[in-house]
Amino acid sequence: MGMLFQIYGETSIWQLVGWCLVFVGLIVANEIARRTKAGGIFCFVVLPLALTIYFVVINIGAKTFAADNPTIVQMNGWFHYAKLYAATIGCVGFMILKYHWGSLGKSHWFKCYPFIIVGINILIAVASDFESAIKGMQVGGMAGGWWYSSEGVWLYGGWWNILNGIAGIINIFCMTGWFGIYSSKNKQQDMLWPDMTWQFILAYDVWNFEYTYLNLPLHTWYCGVALLLAPTFANAFWNKGGWIQNRANTLALWCMFAQVFPSFQNHSKFTTLPTVYADAAKFATDATGRMNPNLVLTAADANPKAQGVVAVLAIAVNVLVIVGIFKRAKEQKKNPYTNEIFTDTRDYKLAMERAAKENAA
Repeated sequence: MGMLFQIYGETSIWQLVGWCLVFVGLIVANEIARRTKAGGIFCFVVLPLALTIYFVVINIGAKTFAADNPTIVQMNGWFHYAKLYAATIGCVGFMILKYHWGSLGKSHWFKCYPFIIVGINILIAVASDFESAIKGMQVGGMAGGWWYSSEGVWLYGGWWNILNGIAGIINIFCMTGWFGIYSSKNKQQDMLWPDMTWQFILAYDVWNFEYTYLNLPLHTWYCGVALLLAPTFANAFWNKGGWIQNRANTLALWCMFAQVFPSFQNHSKFTTLPTVYADAAKFATDATGRMNPNLVLTAADANPKAQGVVAVLAIAVNVLVIVGIFKRAKEQKKNPYTNEIFTDTRDYKLAMERAAKENAA
């Protein structure tokens, strides 16, 4: 982790404790949300409605009584709200599918909903990556440059953002078997996507980690590592085939927490900087969770080596996965999107063992 994050000194124990708290907390929160209808409705209907009222109120008072509100000061950019609501809408749609609610939940065509909502979430991140690339290259060309975000964070945008944005677009088409969505036998606790095996999960995790590393540098130790590993961990050990539901649940819950309590990541003992900030002290946040906007920065203040290495890795992994998908599709003479193509794999078989018999038929 030393190449990626600045974890040392007297705060290192807090950074590690914070990571463990987030990782375990998200796993527990996901279990509460997935195991019962009541848990899911509270997490993805009641809680978001209450937070929406809160967000409206503080935005109305952004220039008066809520001027110093942490959400307004640190998290009022378009991306954070878009991600929160896109993830939450995804969770609601997944509940409709797994519980077979209404005509939508029983409709075959609605089974492509997970692909659509995940694709939208990826495109939101891709747009943010390209935004950072453009602003960084306006300053320093292809070599990249510093720019100050609306959340008060200095970002170093460059060619790595373009490469990762392309990896994200490829990743969308690494999702196969769009209509192969099932409910688990165990009280329909899970929406299962058996054709979403470890290959896609690996490609997604590497791409998304790089996205957070480039564009959410104060958050990436948590949302780029703990948040990504929580659903992958659950899928590997007890919720096979349920990765996409795990991912949506944990993402939505994390976004809600981060939007209301941004100082946990931005200005506390738990704050963890990536290595792109060559001089960590220079980029320290103030009590409002923002970096100094008046810094005069040059390329010497950046260490983007890790950004470039992971960007190359992200596109390489996604290209390998998409090539493997097309190879499988050709051998099986199937459309990889309207048909499932990983049916001979261990992951797929284990997930199908959990699927309801009437769905599997």
